[in-house]
Amino acid sequence: MSQERTGVATLKGNPITLLGPELKAGDKAPDFTLNKSLTEAVSLQEFAGKVKLISVVPSIDTGVCDAQTRRFNEAAAALGDNVVVLTVSVDTPFAQARWCGAAGVDKVVMLSDYKDNNFGLAYGVLIKELALDMRSIFVVDGNNTITYVEYLSEMTEHPNYDKAIEAVKALV
Repeated sequence: MSQERTGVATLKGNPITLLGPELKAGDKAPDFTLNKSLTEAVSLQEFAGKVKLISVVPSIDTGVCDAQTRRFNEAAAALGDNVVVLTVSVDTPFAQARWCGAAGVDKVVMLSDYKDNNFGLAYGVLIKELALDMRSIFVVDGNNTITYVEYLSEMTEHPNYDKAIEAVKALV
């Protein structure tokens, strides 16, 4: 059974339970298998050697998730070719593609954790009560070491965009 973490996060002030470990800067980034489409899956190794900004959102169709993904899409253009911005949610690849087309988002790589929530469990962001991934940010260097982590304590709040982007810039 996965580790359960209580008292660390809320949704509109109501407590939620996160499943999986709390990762910290200095930890090795856990591998994952996420879907780019229904038939194409990728792992952490697909992005070997690159700095990875992993932006985790509960559902792309909510206001904060929309804003978060747009903000990192804008930042991605200025971060250079050695950086990849990944947005992870449990939305299906169909929903992610539809949203990206409507929003004009084309710099981030959208990845879906809908099949088995292996990312959410490995990164400690799977919400037990909702089967969604909790809003969070991970910056991972080219050797797959986590250098920056932000777990949001309230699901409806925005992450610290500037700190996450600064953490990426410190690596390139």
